[in-house]
Amino acid sequence: MKGKRMFKRVHVKARRMVADFFDWLKKSELIELDKIDPLNDPVRPELTNEFRTTFGRKIYGLKDEKGDIAAVMCFAFTNQIPTTVEELELMSLDAHNQGIHRAGVGGNIAIAYTVWSTKRGGGKRIVKEVFKMIKKSNHLIRLVTLSPLTQMARDFHIRNGAKELQVNKETQNFEYLI
Repeated sequence: MKGKRMFKRVHVKARRMVADFFDWLKKSELIELDKIDPLNDPVRPELTNEFRTTFGRKIYGLKDEKGDIAAVMCFAFTNQIPTTVEELELMSLDAHNQGIHRAGVGGNIAIAYTVWSTKRGGGKRIVKEVFKMIKKSNHLIRLVTLSPLTQMARDFHIRNGAKELQVNKETQNFEYLI
């Protein structure tokens, strides 16, 4: 009987520790960033801040309760689905230029081309927060990724609810249905 009570106490304490560990997620906030250190990006470190923030492209961060950035996701806005970073650049430039003539409304597809986290659970949380933001927008109709051709990227997006759209020569595209 004593062993059973001890097990129950340890089990309850462990559950509280896990809950406390992920408590920061509830207090996190999605913010737009002006810049990041590209070398911290494990997916596309070769892309400069200028690339990430021109022609309507944006950087979003997930700020934790201490004000630290726990995850980052970079976006371009296009009207088509790119299969390479070069296509992403051209398509986002085109959508941006079209948007100049449409009262500032650029592409209607949000393309997430990099995501990473510095805290456990941050990647999943930023995907959820961005998904909510896109659902609330008036002009974005799709959330698609331009992911590296790795099993890790595939597993991450499938696990977070995306559907595989296509596998390309250098990349793969997943879509989070809105």
